[in-house]
Amino acid sequence: MPRAPQAPVPGTATPEGAAPAVAAAPVAPPLDAAEAAAAGAFGRVDDDGTVHVTEAAGERIVGQYPGATAEDALAFYVRRYVDLKAKVVLFEARLGATDLPVKEIDQTLAKLTEEAAEPAAVGDLDGLRARLDALRGIAAERRAVAEAERAAAKEVAVAARTLIVEQAEKITATDPERIQWRPAGEQLRILLDEWKEAQRSGPRIDRPTEEALWKRFSHARTSFDRERRHFFAELETKNADARATKEALVAEAEALSQSADFGATAAAYRELMARWKAAGRASRKDDDALWARFRGAQDAFFAARDAATAATDTEFAANLEVKEALLTSAEKLVPVTDLNAAKSALRDIQEKWESAGKVPRGDVQRVEGRLRAVETAIRDADQAVWTRGNPETRARAEGAAAQLETAIAGLEADLAAAQAAGNERKVAEAQVALDARRAWLTQVQRAADDHRA
Repeated sequence: MPRAPQAPVPGTATPEGAAPAVAAAPVAPPLDAAEAAAAGAFGRVDDDGTVHVTEAAGERIVGQYPGATAEDALAFYVRRYVDLKAKVVLFEARLGATDLPVKEIDQTLAKLTEEAAEPAAVGDLDGLRARLDALRGIAAERRAVAEAERAAAKEVAVAARTLIVEQAEKITATDPERIQWRPAGEQLRILLDEWKEAQRSGPRIDRPTEEALWKRFSHARTSFDRERRHFFAELETKNADARATKEALVAEAEALSQSADFGATAAAYRELMARWKAAGRASRKDDDALWARFRGAQDAFFAARDAATAATDTEFAANLEVKEALLTSAEKLVPVTDLNAAKSALRDIQEKWESAGKVPRGDVQRVEGRLRAVETAIRDADQAVWTRGNPETRARAEGAAAQLETAIAGLEADLAAAQAAGNERKVAEAQVALDARRAWLTQVQRAADDHRA
């Protein structure tokens, strides 16, 4: 039989394996008599102080307490049982009343199971072990619930991480020509912060899943950065090309700004503007600076042209008065009553017209149109003399009269619309055209009447 642990006489020594007694140590509370008696029923003490405990597997020596009474020796090992039982009861209470972590439950169960395997204690050890076994069932249920909660939390965490990845992939899949790079880059940065926060404080997910999602997220960010660099590199190239083209256009515009060939230069500026629009955009800073130079050159030219035109118009104002007086005389020749006299008077007016010189640009079309109307009326009258008596000519005259009447009706409507709109230029033009066609109609009708006679 193995040598039993030695136990000292109470008050003189400590049993084998126990810590030395300390004088200042507190005294353990007294055992409940009924509990001590129930526990003591599972033990016995030999005459030499050897203490035995009875278990389902048989009797086992738990220690030796020489030099003490059997009651004291048994009481020492009964207290150890009571202390061990108290640990089990405390764990049982905590397991039922608090939400212990699964890890702590497993660690406590393992420790208590080890302590209850072959303790140096006297009491109902089989009952205590059975009580621990019952707690294992509760612990298993707790573990199952915790694992289910952990699985659910993992599923939620995986869904949240997947959403982050899908949002990043959606940004990356946007057409580079339509994407707004700065807001998109900021959104990706926010998504990265969300990923880090989920990784730091969210539920843990298994490594393969996390690595697969991170690979997708990282690929999306890398693709975005690559496309952004590519886009801005191309944009820089386009901006540089546009800048070079517009610099050349600015140089041409500035070279033309002092030109006195107003007609040709104005056309050249229109062509330069069309080329400017087709050149594309440079960077905002360059584009604004180049456009300011281009507009400055253009404005300088047109300001000089307008000044020259104003001076010319002032100079030609007197010529306009002469020609308007000549027009008054010419328009009195219509309708033609004396063809020869009208032709002679018109020739005189035409000679004076040429001698009068130029008129302001804005009046050229108006006065020239009025003179052409008189010339046409006299020419038509002259032609009517040659064709008089010819039936075909008469028919043509009647057809021409019908066309003129239609034209006159349309011009009268145009004149009324211009008068209603208060557009003096269109009123004048419509009036000139109307007067001319009325004069032609008179001549045509006269010719037709002559043919009927």
